[in-house]
Amino acid sequence: MNPPSLEFIDCPDAAGGHRMAYWAWGDPASAHVVLCVHGLSRQGRDFDVLAAALCAQASNAPGAAGRVRVICPDVVGRGHSDWLADSSLYQIPTYAADMLALLVHLHGEAPIATLDWVGTSMGGLIGLVVCGQPGLPMPVTTVTADATGVPLSVRRLVLNDVGPAIEWEAIARIGSYLGQGGPYDSLADAAEALRRISVGFGPHTPAQWLALSAPMVKTGADGRLHLHYDPALAVPFRSATQALTAQGEAMLWQLYDQVCADTLVLRGAESDLLSSATAQAMTQRGPKARTVTFAGVGHAPTLVARDQLAAVTSFLLG
Repeated sequence: MNPPSLEFIDCPDAAGGHRMAYWAWGDPASAHVVLCVHGLSRQGRDFDVLAAALCAQASNAPGAAGRVRVICPDVVGRGHSDWLADSSLYQIPTYAADMLALLVHLHGEAPIATLDWVGTSMGGLIGLVVCGQPGLPMPVTTVTADATGVPLSVRRLVLNDVGPAIEWEAIARIGSYLGQGGPYDSLADAAEALRRISVGFGPHTPAQWLALSAPMVKTGADGRLHLHYDPALAVPFRSATQALTAQGEAMLWQLYDQVCADTLVLRGAESDLLSSATAQAMTQRGPKARTVTFAGVGHAPTLVARDQLAAVTSFLLG
């Protein structure tokens, strides 16, 4: 499997615009796009194993069914994307607008006929905004007899350990370390520090954890390793309160109830962010998602283990 290519697009914002990076896997001419969007403090290389598995499995199918593009953006402020001058813009509306700009760009390169979305934690919330608002400016895929354009829509949605109701204890836990950590003298030191705050990711081999950790750091001007993301991400995150979180829950449920995509919810059995009660409610309303729970995992499954990969690849390509 060839490594992904690193691409960039320019995205507008209130401060004059920014550049977003994304990692492109598979056939650049494929009409089937799987957009994989990472969690709050992560980056697009989190999906390396899943992207490779999707491309490999698709290649075994005949004809056009054997072609897929897997696109894994570094959400602004992370990875190889720009850092924002105004930290107050590090919020879901900015990220959703960037994903729409990315889809328009990808559609211009090669028309998209089938769009699937995999969102881990924050990436799932961005997916809810995109899927739950039919009026958003998506690319036009077909033109009807009366010359009316039909906008692209998400066919299948994977929500990885996230839903409309987010447990406050998890927000407090994430807020306790967001924007902190480093610098580190070696990748091994950084990997160990990341392991300590990521116990919910579940068991990984040393090689798997090193692969997940390597893109999480960059070499700074001091020659030491620093976390890849803008520490200012923590500014708007820490402005959240339990009351505001509860108010936002009603809006997220409204978005979820408007989702038309076939939906799969993944949950770590020990997750402190997505409760079993919320996951169960998601099977009974809106798109009536199917759920898969992984034992021995909390927040959030990394989609590296075989059972996690199989759940996603069979849902998207089966």
